[in-house]
Amino acid sequence: MKTALLHSWNVNGLRAAIRKGFGNYVARFDPDVLCLQEIKCPADTPLPNEAAFPHKIWHPADKPGYSGTAIFSKYAPLSVSFNFDGENHPQEGRVITAEFPQVFVVCAYVPNSQNELARLDYRMRWDADFRKHICSLAEKKSVLVCGDLNCAHKPIDIARPKGNERSAGFTIEERDSLSATLDAGFIDTFREKNPDLTAAYSWWSYRMKARERNIGWRIDYWLASKDLAGKFSAPEIHPDVEGSDHCPVSVRVPENLFC
Repeated sequence: MKTALLHSWNVNGLRAAIRKGFGNYVARFDPDVLCLQEIKCPADTPLPNEAAFPHKIWHPADKPGYSGTAIFSKYAPLSVSFNFDGENHPQEGRVITAEFPQVFVVCAYVPNSQNELARLDYRMRWDADFRKHICSLAEKKSVLVCGDLNCAHKPIDIARPKGNERSAGFTIEERDSLSATLDAGFIDTFREKNPDLTAAYSWWSYRMKARERNIGWRIDYWLASKDLAGKFSAPEIHPDVEGSDHCPVSVRVPENLFC
């Protein structure tokens, strides 16, 4: 069965990533669908690989140079929507939902709980509304959720769990919230195929040579609705791809979901 290669990457500024080799990354992997978070740029920013993706969806934040998401695809979406129902969330460009013939692809940049957990309460409300959104999609067809979920789910997903128990991205509240999403009918594709793999991280601090020492966190994901169990393959993390404090994560799924 022919498969489609899906990539997701928090680029921490697309224009900066372009200067650091984004074009070489796209040429190397040639993904069929590429989801980006934290683009920090306006729609229609010139790309070094314009022809690689006939279909481009941009969702920048209202605030220039902040947040934002994008989906670049070789397949034409049937429909596109932004954000989701719930409380009056700020227009931070955090969610794109692209509908294809047999699957929804949801690209998400989940809010960080910030220093001293100043935004944790809001993060929990955001998570709850987002969970309702993807569960409602799953009632219609298969769903793939990707992006920077800003949560290391288990101690295996973080280099130093003991020292980070009240750090943003590893609080019990955030971890329980991600568990609730998985329990609602979603699969962490990487952990499903690599249940015991340690030192597998997708984000590293810029401080203290953390990436060089692999002192990292796994906070970037591809989640699949449970009806896709057994249908996805080769979930991978690509730490050798530089250009951001995050690295890309990928998975393969049957191409007939898209065409």
